[in-house]
Amino acid sequence: MLIEFAGRTVIVTGAAHGFGRAICLEFARRGASVWGCDILPDELAETQRLCLEVGGRCQMRVVDITHRDSVMAFTAEAASQSGRVDILVNNAGGVLGQVGRPLEAVTPEEWHAIFAVNVTGAFYCCQAAAPGMKAACYGRIVNISSGAGLGVSLTGIQAYAASKAALVNLTRQLAHELGAWNITVNSVAPGFVRSNPNTERQWQSYGEEGQRRLVEGIALKRLGTPEDIAYSVLFLASDYASWITGQVLSVDGGK
Repeated sequence: MLIEFAGRTVIVTGAAHGFGRAICLEFARRGASVWGCDILPDELAETQRLCLEVGGRCQMRVVDITHRDSVMAFTAEAASQSGRVDILVNNAGGVLGQVGRPLEAVTPEEWHAIFAVNVTGAFYCCQAAAPGMKAACYGRIVNISSGAGLGVSLTGIQAYAASKAALVNLTRQLAHELGAWNITVNSVAPGFVRSNPNTERQWQSYGEEGQRRLVEGIALKRLGTPEDIAYSVLFLASDYASWITGQVLSVDGGK
């Protein structure tokens, strides 16, 4: 199976490290014009360097996806190359450095901050990309949710579990709304991957015995990698997945 994206313009949010960086690199290797955004300029620069190193075309911008006007401006700039954005990967999100605490100890600010980046930001990006996709009668949207949106979150963070579940159902809703324009909307739900500082802290907090139990609970007996997630995104964004929409693909090694 040969998956190529020559002539396609791709936006990847949360491109500074982890899943986002791996997704940018794999699209760049396959000929796409990659536009990545994040709020971490130094790490964005490294993602761009790596994409250029593999011969890709890549632009990075500092964008806070919780600000709608910034999202609209960034998407318009990316679309200016080809007239539209062909593929949108809503990867930005996470726990924002929060840790699991009792329900009554969570502040409104902490709750809303996680929803803003995990759900509202993805919604803004879809709003920005949809008009061009409709005009072209073509589009691929892939939302990075989480196993936490399908069950209980290992993080213990209520807002994280709830927001990822919301992103899953946003995926399903938009698939039905946008399908008439040949726009597919799917989600990848990763299992546990040591992909960024937050997941690394989480991994270390389990201790040796907890780490062993986590790995033993995975059918394939190994943790995933950012590349495992990137490859699933490539498939859902490709023409091989042209009759797949509204679906959630669990990429977790088997639970």
